[in-house]
Amino acid sequence: MTGDAQGRSLELFFIDGKPDGMLTAKFFNWTGHVLMTPRTQISEALKREESHYTGIYLLFGERDGEPLAYIGEGVDVSKRIEIQAIHRDWWTQAILITSAANNLNKAHGQYLESRLIEEARALGRVALENATTPPRPPLSEADKADMEAFLANILMVVPALRIDCFLQNIRPRAMTADTVIEAGNRQAEPAQVFELRTKLTYATAVLEEGEFIVLEGAKTPASWVGKKTENTTYGQLFADLVKTGILVKDGAHRVFKENYAFRSPSAAASVVTGRPTNGAFEWKVKDTGKPYRDWEAEKLDDE
Repeated sequence: MTGDAQGRSLELFFIDGKPDGMLTAKFFNWTGHVLMTPRTQISEALKREESHYTGIYLLFGERDGEPLAYIGEGVDVSKRIEIQAIHRDWWTQAILITSAANNLNKAHGQYLESRLIEEARALGRVALENATTPPRPPLSEADKADMEAFLANILMVVPALRIDCFLQNIRPRAMTADTVIEAGNRQAEPAQVFELRTKLTYATAVLEEGEFIVLEGAKTPASWVGKKTENTTYGQLFADLVKTGILVKDGAHRVFKENYAFRSPSAAASVVTGRPTNGAFEWKVKDTGKPYRDWEAEKLDDE
């Protein structure tokens, strides 16, 4: 978290004017072209010119109540979907990623396919139906650099479309409460440190650049303790963090193996306590004990 990241704009075009229909997505000054479509409109999507370009495709859906994905590539993406993917009955949404100028070649597609599978498997957020991770094809140094830059844009666009399999929530281990405070003292908007303590749990978190980050070593119950709430959003999030190895067993508890960024204080507090809870009351400002809610209210008043 350096505080000097540059903002970027993403242009979304809803092809048929519906928020749940086909859409395209692109960054300014990026040659990549992203087409997202529900399965119910796949025939219309495959009639579009860009669907016949060289590129990669991603399929998303569920099997037995669990999220599932498949990643593939093709010289003509539409043909690959027609020949192979259409016979997979579990997917409900597809993303086709090509280049607006159709200047990706077969090796480029294979490289991107391999790297996306690597990324998805490393994060472990969604199971892949791909049996193996294909080897990366040999590319020139320049082509490899170009494809890594292309990949970086894909890994930003796809999460922006609310597809979480490439969303990276782990933050650097070097980030601690002390280093955050030290760095924050040099910034116009210092980071804030919070604590959460109960009989079973203890956690430190920092609010930095809009992210609520629970720091490595935070202690949680060994399992979700909220009765009849296992299937809530927070209960499933707790289970996902156990599954992906972020929460690891440590005696009678679990601990955060990595620094992990949450979307809200309540999501963080619910995972830490193992039950649905309101983070605005649970988190307290370090050293003063002021509830997050009161700290936030004062901050808003100051503005």
